[in-house]
Amino acid sequence: MMSTESVLESGDQPCIRLEPLKSTHLPGKSTPTGGSCVVFTDSSPKVTANGLHDIEDRILRITGYYGYNPGYSSHRREDGSESHAETPGSETSMESQSFHMCTNTALKVLGGLLMVLCVSSSWVGTTQVVKLTFQSFSCPFFISWFSSNWNILIFPIYYSGHVVTTREKQTPIQKFRECSKLFGEDGMTLKLFVKRTAPFSILWTLTNYLYLLALKKLTATDVSALYCCHKAFVFLLSWIVLKDRFMGVRIVAAIMAITGIVMMAYADGFHGDSFVGVALAVGSASTSALYKVLFKMFLGSANLGEVAHFLSTMGFFNLIFISCVPLILYFTRVEHWGSLSSLPWGYMCGLAGLWLVFNILVHVGVVLTYPILISIGTLLSVPGNAAVDLLKHEVIFSVVRLAATCIICLGFLLMLLPEEWDSVTLRFLATIADKKSEDHGEELTDSSTHTRSRSRANGTVSIPLA
Repeated sequence: MMSTESVLESGDQPCIRLEPLKSTHLPGKSTPTGGSCVVFTDSSPKVTANGLHDIEDRILRITGYYGYNPGYSSHRREDGSESHAETPGSETSMESQSFHMCTNTALKVLGGLLMVLCVSSSWVGTTQVVKLTFQSFSCPFFISWFSSNWNILIFPIYYSGHVVTTREKQTPIQKFRECSKLFGEDGMTLKLFVKRTAPFSILWTLTNYLYLLALKKLTATDVSALYCCHKAFVFLLSWIVLKDRFMGVRIVAAIMAITGIVMMAYADGFHGDSFVGVALAVGSASTSALYKVLFKMFLGSANLGEVAHFLSTMGFFNLIFISCVPLILYFTRVEHWGSLSSLPWGYMCGLAGLWLVFNILVHVGVVLTYPILISIGTLLSVPGNAAVDLLKHEVIFSVVRLAATCIICLGFLLMLLPEEWDSVTLRFLATIADKKSEDHGEELTDSSTHTRSRSRANGTVSIPLA
């Protein structure tokens, strides 16, 4: 075996190669050119084409560089960054993902605005057409009954949309039976039909009938504002019946709603048609709140098809069982229709169509979109009716009524706050405070740096007190 000194004396050029670990020995052997080679073996990562980063790793390993880890040389990091930067496919995919996210967000925003606009315009149109219908036909219960019968069309409309949007081929009877599971495992029976549908149909009829009676006493703006109090009643009933979370801000909103009701009743001195109209509108909001709480209790987990099935079932119940009430009112001369040819069928069909659209948007829209959009659309009906009353009917609003309307609308907006609004607000304020403190610290650092540079320019040196 030849030593290193003998290799140097022989005149041949020594060869030093750095290879990956192949054996546990470190032999020195002659090269094909006659020289010898000292082989340093070590475990290392895979060798790339140029092998530069492997040489750097071994040199750092041999010299005992402090904190060195094999495979994490600067050249490897540069190669990794360059290889990451040289992948145009990843950049393209990231750009496409961000574009799709922006597109989806824009579509959601536009869809939400369209939903709010449709809900508010349909409710404003319904209220104003009712006022126009009363000019030639003053039978509120018959109008309510006639409009409720149109709910039968909701399930056929749903089935038509289902056939167009999906490839699933089901007959209307098969789809109806599938959605009938809402009533139980055995589907809809006569007993379940009456038991489940009767309470909701009665509350539905009372809500619409009281709302129409209130429109005979008050303006459309006042009635729509008072109807917005149903949000406060829903919260109170949900807190009591459904054991929902208690929220102080919603208690404040409920108090504001009650204050607005009292102010609205006080506007004309607690007497006359105004007080009766306020009582009827509050009754309509109360029955609507009870309907929604029961709907949430029994049908809260229903899908879109089951909701459409339930609304059409209520329309059948209204046609079969409640048809006797308009007949009783007719023969008792409480609501006299006259001949069928003299009825304003144009106004009534337009009213029923708008009411059908509103009901579809409210009940089906809650399943498809966010419920807050439906609530905002209902709230925007108040300024919409106010604009129509002011421009078309030349209604003059008193200061008390305007104040009561604003208080009710403000309470309605407070009801829309999410349950975690307080913690979210505190985190947002803490983030703003931290950002301000960081900006202030950066300003102090910049100012101190500027002061030190200016003191060096003046020949003064600050001595640290360490």
